[in-house]
Amino acid sequence: MSEIHDRSDFFVIKALEDGVNVMGLTRGSNTKFHHQEKLDRGEVMIAQFTEHTSAVKVRGKALIQTSHGEMQTE
Repeated sequence: MSEIHDRSDFFVIKALEDGVNVMGLTRGSNTKFHHQEKLDRGEVMIAQFTEHTSAVKVRGKALIQTSHGEMQTE
């Protein structure tokens, strides 16, 4: 039996420098930015995908943790 991950899974973004931008993108045929947050070094954002958010873009040096693993932006 395979494990099922739904879109309510949370992910964590930890800023490793000041000014990390986290941008939410919409679902649908016309993908647009709909929300943006700016994190400073050491700040943590806990988020999840929703019926409105299909993707997240992270700009700046950050640590990202998901149920699928951990990665760091460069």
